Amino acid sequence: MPFETIVSRCVCLDADDVDTDQIIPARFLRGVDRHGLGRHLFYALRHRPDGTPDPYFALNRPDARGARILVAGRNFGCGSSREHAVWALLDWGIRVVIAPSFADIFAANALKNGLLPVALAPAAWRAVHTAAETSQPVMVDLAAGVVRLQGHAPLAFAMDGFARRCLLEGVDEFGWLLARLGAIANFERGRP
Repeated sequence: MPFETIVSRCVCLDADDVDTDQIIPARFLRGVDRHGLGRHLFYALRHRPDGTPDPYFALNRPDARGARILVAGRNFGCGSSREHAVWALLDWGIRVVIAPSFADIFAANALKNGLLPVALAPAAWRAVHTAAETSQPVMVDLAAGVVRLQGHAPLAFAMDGFARRCLLEGVDEFGWLLARLGAIANFERGRP
């Protein structure tokens, strides 16, 4: 699905070093179907030891419903290489994660699956976090490469141009290549 400009309330997960096992525990990795994984997102954090939802956890609060942007701490997605973590976030409805930094493998998996990881400098991240805590909507404009907040100058974020193009077109690397088969065939015909 092509990435559009996202305007949404945010939900804050105030923790650094959130690993992929916290995002989706290993016991829920029983297949390769992406659908339905959202119900296991942050399972151990969202639930009390008796299995009931923890009403104080950020994603369980009523104002988190429908939020498409997650604001997280440093080194989000560290731990094992687990594409299921990205799939669980997407299945929950999250399309953007804003953090000061991401684990490299998580960021790569996110981009390949249509989840936008936005790494912001600390001051810019704090501005987004403050907006999120006060339920102000946040706009993420991928085409322009900026996050927009009410009353702030645009907050720029860096991103690989090819990854940006794939997200905007709604394809992964393989889909991008398949869309250009005609051009590839024409190129090959012109070579001995």
